[in-house]
Amino acid sequence: MPLRPSSNIPLSTRSLIVLLVIMAVAFALRIYKLDAHGVYLDEKFTLVASQGVVQEGSNQHDVFFTPGKPYFTPKEFHKPKRLADYDEAIARSDISNSPAYTGLLSLWIRVFGISDFSVRFLSVLFSMGTVWLIFLLARRYTGSVRVGLISAAVAATEPFFVAYSHVARAYSMTIFVSLLATWLFLRILDRLSDPTRTGERNVFLANKGLWGLYAGYGIAYAVSILGHTLGLMVFVAHGLYLLLYVRNWSAYVGFGLAGLLATLGLLVPWFTLYAGKYLFMTMAYQAQFYKHLADTNPLNNGFGVILPATMPNVFNAALPVVADLFWLTNGLASDTLGRRNVLIELAIGLLVLGLVLVAERQRRAGQTPYGQTPWWAKVGVPMLLLGVLLIVTIPNGQAMMLTALPLFGYVLYKAVQYFGQIQQRHFLVLMGLLLLTPTFFLLFIAFRNGHTYGITQRYTSFSFPYAVIIIGVLIDQLFRMDRYISYVLALVLLLKVYYIMDLNNRILADIAPKYTQFGVARIKNPYMTAADRIEQQYTPGDTVLYPAVRLHPADEIEKTFWPFSIKDAQMTNLYLPHDATYYQRMDTTQENQIWLVKGRTGQRVLIFDFKGPTYRY
Repeated sequence: MPLRPSSNIPLSTRSLIVLLVIMAVAFALRIYKLDAHGVYLDEKFTLVASQGVVQEGSNQHDVFFTPGKPYFTPKEFHKPKRLADYDEAIARSDISNSPAYTGLLSLWIRVFGISDFSVRFLSVLFSMGTVWLIFLLARRYTGSVRVGLISAAVAATEPFFVAYSHVARAYSMTIFVSLLATWLFLRILDRLSDPTRTGERNVFLANKGLWGLYAGYGIAYAVSILGHTLGLMVFVAHGLYLLLYVRNWSAYVGFGLAGLLATLGLLVPWFTLYAGKYLFMTMAYQAQFYKHLADTNPLNNGFGVILPATMPNVFNAALPVVADLFWLTNGLASDTLGRRNVLIELAIGLLVLGLVLVAERQRRAGQTPYGQTPWWAKVGVPMLLLGVLLIVTIPNGQAMMLTALPLFGYVLYKAVQYFGQIQQRHFLVLMGLLLLTPTFFLLFIAFRNGHTYGITQRYTSFSFPYAVIIIGVLIDQLFRMDRYISYVLALVLLLKVYYIMDLNNRILADIAPKYTQFGVARIKNPYMTAADRIEQQYTPGDTVLYPAVRLHPADEIEKTFWPFSIKDAQMTNLYLPHDATYYQRMDTTQENQIWLVKGRTGQRVLIFDFKGPTYRY
């Protein structure tokens, strides 16, 4: 059962400096251009819900839809909201998802305001906390400061972490909180492995002094699920680990009580009394909706490519998701390398691995002078790997990573052998469970629902910290490999750093569609821009006119109270002063421009032109 570290090496001054540099790099990547690009659809869901506002005005009839009332004002829009308003906003605007994050963001906005920088900075803080926790976990449970530092460096530059620290959504928070739960899980098992506790038959005496940790674990469990329901998979992995390795009733009782009390106190009320009761109904509707699209219109449906969940379709959809979980293989499944090139590269990689295995066997058998590596391996392995770069058919340097993949697999195998203490092995098994469980569940849901729509990177995001630690263990092993292996793989790693930083640069420039949703960079938040212009130019007697886009609901569920959309008016009012009494109304004669009509002259001043969907992200 125990996962007590093999050693608890303190940080030297040099290691502390390295860690501070890593954290500085992580912060720089997360803070740069934080508010340079406007909020997109999912962020809009979160922002309106955080203010107790339902998109399209279901709980704002008195503001927008009162008969005989032609105008509305920011003061009316921002009138105090009740708990029922927030509940309805989460249910209707964000399908009952992420109430923990939405509630926290609402409090955050009250203190720090609703600018794009402010609302996204909360994700930056959680992402920085994730880097720090990854260092602590890796350092403590491998017994190696170097593994901790390498893991932290990988986490600092992980493209998914960088991208979603720039998004006002629950992912960064849920990743951090579920990782914190894993830290608490291991610390509790550490404490229970103490000899003074293992012999205690009374489970409450054995858990004495641990109930604070159990309470923290229970809260982290509930908040993870209330951050995103798929966060549950982290705790399923914890349960699998308990079944595999823990034979201690004190642990079963402690974790059981923590989970039970958190479920009864936080989860049951949400899923039975509040907006959460609609979540599973909504998910069932979405499953049927996307299944219909997969069967009838898989390519041109407005939601992307949605295919029936056949084995080949699920495999093709899952391959880039699984590959991009790992820093080393990021981009290999999505770059256009060509089937012939992939076969060539993998064949060369397997040949390289074969050379290494034969050389190792000869050396162990005493068939080489002085037990040294044969010369042909020292020459052949670097030549084959580096020679890949010279093959004409290879379109880019990512192929070198693919060729080196079998050898990296061998290095990981050697790393597992090196971390030979049973506690370290158990820790690596736990990392594997935490890595695989969310992905397997995602594939199970795809087959169950009959479509591939949900196979997306963000739904496996809770696996990323553990993939990062596994990569840290692998890279650390290079320091113990023969030089002819470590040097050439270090060169491959340097090449990989270039591609990772290039991807991060595209993420920060908002032109990495997998991570940012957009291939063309967004402009600065158009709604905030419009609100600033209105505030600067409005004088008493003026009227603001908002465009009214005609709605075309696909079914009864999508129908709203009014046949025209009021989203542009709602989003702009989020950024207007709460006590302002500007006269505003909807203009059903046009769909794209916000106008300011001057009261004395009737002059029309263009505030913003959305140009159809161009700036409605």
